[in-house]
Amino acid sequence: MSIILNIDTAQETAFVCISENGLPIFIAENHSQKDHASFLHPAIDELLKKAAISITELDAIAVTKGPGSYTGLRVGMSAAKGLAYTLQKPLITISTLELMAHDMLMTTGDKESMNCPMIDARRMEVFTAMYDSNLKETIPPSALILDDNTFADTLKNNRIYFTGSGSLKFQHICKHENAKFIQSNNLKISMSDMSKIMFDINLFNDIALVEPDYLKAYKAF
Repeated sequence: MSIILNIDTAQETAFVCISENGLPIFIAENHSQKDHASFLHPAIDELLKKAAISITELDAIAVTKGPGSYTGLRVGMSAAKGLAYTLQKPLITISTLELMAHDMLMTTGDKESMNCPMIDARRMEVFTAMYDSNLKETIPPSALILDDNTFADTLKNNRIYFTGSGSLKFQHICKHENAKFIQSNNLKISMSDMSKIMFDINLFNDIALVEPDYLKAYKAF
């Protein structure tokens, strides 16, 4: 059995959830990006009270490592590292893009298609990557400026599910029949599942060395 605290402050909506054996049991969300810092620690305290467990009973701390909002990533990573160090618990970090791709695969159940998460990085730029139906990375994470030829070659022979805040911009310019645009709100479930898998195989991070994955130099957004 594993009880894991999952933290995601990388995007517009932040959440904290306590998961047990890979399933979220208590969840708190914040929809105001500028308030993620003030939301996080009170939310953790409230969830522990609801779950009727001591913070020392947590088996691990999991956090999204980016890409995403520069400030949001710093908030989440600092909190997760602080808790893991203080409690002497393992730290698990999860790529925001891989989490979104995992969520899309769980949502569609489509084992024949590609999954492309996109996070809005202002103007026509997004943080993105491409994953196959086994969640193997086929195009590495990058900061990409969208145009009507983006992923044109891949779309010729593959159905691709696009998701995330950045995909809303791409939807306006990409009219290819193989491009499917779906938004899901199941990241809590996906992160709980991923953090348990990583916990079970001892895929932990060095608290002293791990840093957020910003993908590019800081620009406030």
